[in-house]
Amino acid sequence: MATWDDVRRIALALPETNEQSARGVPRWRVRDSGFVWERQLRRADLAALGEPAPVGPIFAAHVPDVGVKEALIADDPGVFFTTPHFDGYPAILVRLDRIAASDLAELITEAWLSRAPKRLARAFLQASP
Repeated sequence: MATWDDVRRIALALPETNEQSARGVPRWRVRDSGFVWERQLRRADLAALGEPAPVGPIFAAHVPDVGVKEALIADDPGVFFTTPHFDGYPAILVRLDRIAASDLAELITEAWLSRAPKRLARAFLQASP
């Protein structure tokens, strides 16, 4: 089971990433762009999701495009989901207590790549094995 410490460790290992807190809610940014953040379900989210609304820790992550988001949800709806608030927006909601550690690292890295400046992302990819 993944934890907030895992999210923090993975995100902060990426170049030029910092952690900020807005009203006590953590979020991770590359330069000035957020790429992963804690996302508690709001009243409208709970109403839209109904009784099967997930409980437990949830975070949001940017994805390259809405097609990737839809593919992730179709592939593993027990981990990935969305709400009407995110319709048409390239971000996905994730049940932290259900995502595998390897998938967490890949998702956070992809979120970082989707928001990092192009030169920084290119340098990171060139330096990666």
